[in-house]
Amino acid sequence: MPLFRRRRDEIDDEYDEDIDGARADDGDEDGDADDAQPVRTPTPSPRGPWDAGDMEGASEVNRLDLGTLQVPVPDGCEIRVEVQEDHTVIAATLVQGNSALQIHAFAAPRTEGIWADVRTEIVDSLRASGGSAEDTDGPFGTELKARIPAEVPGQGVQLQPARFVGVDGPRWFLRGLFTGPAATDPNQARLLESAFRDVVVVRGGEAMAPRELLALKLPKEALAAMTDQQMAAQLAAQQQADEQAKPTLDMLERGPEITETR
Repeated sequence: MPLFRRRRDEIDDEYDEDIDGARADDGDEDGDADDAQPVRTPTPSPRGPWDAGDMEGASEVNRLDLGTLQVPVPDGCEIRVEVQEDHTVIAATLVQGNSALQIHAFAAPRTEGIWADVRTEIVDSLRASGGSAEDTDGPFGTELKARIPAEVPGQGVQLQPARFVGVDGPRWFLRGLFTGPAATDPNQARLLESAFRDVVVVRGGEAMAPRELLALKLPKEALAAMTDQQMAAQLAAQQQADEQAKPTLDMLERGPEITETR
């Protein structure tokens, strides 16, 4: 599933990062390291979301362990995980009433953040599909206030409000999409924003191309409780829904969902 456009130089960047880092640390053959360029690693906000290696200020809350993401599920919310046919989990969505927060995590270069480029690509995609988006200041820094074309039963395609937020971390990028009342009402968004702030990203040390989706994992108990018939039924229902309303953005595609309520 295409999520972003990727430049060739970005794809190669992270694979070479260990070599580049060693060069920066070691200097030249004469031992002169004065001209070495330091590696600038993006760091998440000291208020979260958090990297698994630096959680000194993180809140002590219960989180659902999805492998590369640990997601809090506040009281009054439920979490839905979006699953592909091979049981790969590609996103987590927190739902509070009529509001929702969809969370994706991606690999990113060691030396720079990608949120600025991603915002430009989202804006271009939305405008091409009849929507709109513009930069605005928010609790996580610069975010996008958007209007997304969506099929409304009996009304055809309507523009729905949404908010895209992004956080650049060390070798990862976390994107959140707020929809429903939380997209426009700060009071309605407060609980979901707090949950997003308490997300923990477990990037791991494996080499990955920048912008590659960090696949999640179902908790063992949820996977054990899910039968093949349930998976097949969910996939069939999703395929039927896709035929009725094609998504306007590849990055907004949703797969079958498994729900856990807390």
